[in-house]
Amino acid sequence: MKFKIDVVRVRENHITLNGWVVGKDPYSEREFRVCDEKEQAVNFKVVPTRRDDVSMIYFKKTVDTDLGFDITFDYERGKTYSLYIICDNQMKRIKFNEELIAKRTSVAFKRREKIRDLCNMETLKVVMDNLKQYGPKVVYLKSRNKIKGIDNDFEYSEWYERVRPQKEELDGQKNFDWTMGSTKTPVKFSIVIPVFETPDNYLRELLDSLLNQTYQYFEICIADGSRPGEDKEAVLSEYAAKDSRVRYRILGRNLGIAGNTNAALDMAEGDFVVLCDHDDVVPEEALFECASCLMRFPECDCLYTDEDKLDVDGGGVFDPHFKPDFNIDLLRSVNYICHLFVFRRELVSSGRVAGFDPEYDGAQDYDFIFRITENSGCIKHVPKILYHWRCHMNSTASNPKSKLYAFEAGSRAIKAHYGRVHPEITIDRIEKGEDYGIYHTYFRLDRQPLISVIIPNKDHTEDLDIAIRSLLKGSYNNLEFIVVENNSTLDKTWKYYDEIQKELPNVRVVKYEEKGFNFSRINNFGVQYSSGEYLLFMNNDVEMINPDSLREMMGYCQRDDVGITGCKLLYEDNSIQHAGVVIGFGGIAGHTFIGLYEYQKSYFHRAVTAQDYSAVTAACLMTKRDVFDRAGGFSEDLAVAFNDIDFCLKVRSLDKLVVYNPYATFHHYESKSRGLEDTPEKVDRFNREVAKFMKRWPGILAQGDPYYNPNLTLRKSNFALRDLLKEKIGEPYHMEGIEKYL
Repeated sequence: MKFKIDVVRVRENHITLNGWVVGKDPYSEREFRVCDEKEQAVNFKVVPTRRDDVSMIYFKKTVDTDLGFDITFDYERGKTYSLYIICDNQMKRIKFNEELIAKRTSVAFKRREKIRDLCNMETLKVVMDNLKQYGPKVVYLKSRNKIKGIDNDFEYSEWYERVRPQKEELDGQKNFDWTMGSTKTPVKFSIVIPVFETPDNYLRELLDSLLNQTYQYFEICIADGSRPGEDKEAVLSEYAAKDSRVRYRILGRNLGIAGNTNAALDMAEGDFVVLCDHDDVVPEEALFECASCLMRFPECDCLYTDEDKLDVDGGGVFDPHFKPDFNIDLLRSVNYICHLFVFRRELVSSGRVAGFDPEYDGAQDYDFIFRITENSGCIKHVPKILYHWRCHMNSTASNPKSKLYAFEAGSRAIKAHYGRVHPEITIDRIEKGEDYGIYHTYFRLDRQPLISVIIPNKDHTEDLDIAIRSLLKGSYNNLEFIVVENNSTLDKTWKYYDEIQKELPNVRVVKYEEKGFNFSRINNFGVQYSSGEYLLFMNNDVEMINPDSLREMMGYCQRDDVGITGCKLLYEDNSIQHAGVVIGFGGIAGHTFIGLYEYQKSYFHRAVTAQDYSAVTAACLMTKRDVFDRAGGFSEDLAVAFNDIDFCLKVRSLDKLVVYNPYATFHHYESKSRGLEDTPEKVDRFNREVAKFMKRWPGILAQGDPYYNPNLTLRKSNFALRDLLKEKIGEPYHMEGIEKYL
């Protein structure tokens, strides 16, 4: 029997355990018991959960059974409880109390757990199987990422305590001179709060957190839509008497989420409006940081911040959401902006943006954010945790299924948004993505323009044939294939070329006769022979999985504002090889979520959510021919390293977006046609190209990738928190030994 408790969370008067257990086979019976310190049985609730990641690791396939569990039981602080797990005639006991829970959440404990997990026969067996099936390069890459993972992430609560402003800094904020000696009035915030039968203690916590702000130029506008007899006038009048900045209206009836918010919004008189829920908490530096951003960027029309979640009893924070800068295609997939959201009041008071629309109740903020950002010339992101979202069982923060109606409203909000900003785009349907609140938009293609597929090849005709035929089996039919022959030496290669061109008239082989490997020059050469309006650059070791992949990629690439569309690439064992690129990973750039199984949960589902990135890999990349020409093609002085990243950044400099579409899925057999950079000459060439890239793109390397977050590490690909002992927040990754090439 193998088991693991992944997450332990104490919530007010109960405890929740998330984990998994496996026996000799996937269908081994599992039994649970919970006892108190006197070994008396404790009532508990267990919810079986699907864990395809565990299934893949232990059984090399996904099985239709629930290997995971969520267990919840009443918990009294100061007491010790035991969970018993019984499987295959074995029984394991795990104790829980405050001291043990704190120990298990420490960085040191998690590091020991990871080392222990790697030191077993299953790991050795997996390594040997991978070595036999995929070869040493894949084993090396996956092992490197596993070993990096041992350097464990900080526990967030510990990390947050290290980075949050201390008393001296907060005192400095309180004494900051916003006028700078001038007569200019500091920006005034109107904090808009719709209230509906909020528990008094939650409402007081919120109001106390607002009145404790280090920035003092604000008003609080509250509209209470509680039912008669349930209103909060006693609490609100108390706070209004204490501070004249607190203003409220008792509506006498519930106007719905949108109506209550509009009533509060009507009271606002400030320069900027701050949206706030009635039961959350705002850290005391929040308005100061927002005002600082507006002072630096006076043209800003709206801004948003990072956020985390707060225990029901307010005893701890968890689940931080460190967001990218404005990412329109991520927003169209999920309301990642959420809290804290600040916008110029003039946008609403002038009539450019209507208030909250009751048609989208449940997703009224999602619809409103779309309309505000559509009408904003400058959108800023403050990469700091400035909002604590209280998590309870009836909130979407804790249990998305509790508000399914919100997700249907969100779907309509997305469709309406597309209708306003891209009327030329037709949407077939919008469906649930990986989880509730994540949306998969299916675009209708009113035409199928010709796609020229550019595939460099040197021998390896078996791989090439698989690559070509996998696309031909798909749902997009208007294709031509330009195979760029690059100094093949095997007779069977030439025989294959003759046969495939006779069999498939849309396949053409062109000869690139320069010696040596230059990815950029080879692909630029192939483009000269293309006729398509769109180009698909594809390695010869790529095989399409989803037959609709090209339609998925074209759905985004057809837009005028999109220059490139990328896809999700999986190793042969269905773990991730590419799910977008972050500039700065490892010093220059790297793929996100490498080695994560397709079924494992990534950071806020980013691996399975359509979004914009600074770059994607050219192992499978779609672009428009005219965009390719305007960008000057691939830079031929970058023969091997980062030429695709450079191309993406050149396209971005044309004010075009690079979109990652996870629903376009392919297997990538990881550069079978080319060897490792394992000779002194190859290493020297690689380093010289790295130096060229660094000189060409110093801004993004120094300032950080706008589609990442400076609080997240550049040392790993899993979006973990910065290791504060090894890298400062926002600090670029330092590459050893590269200085002599610069």
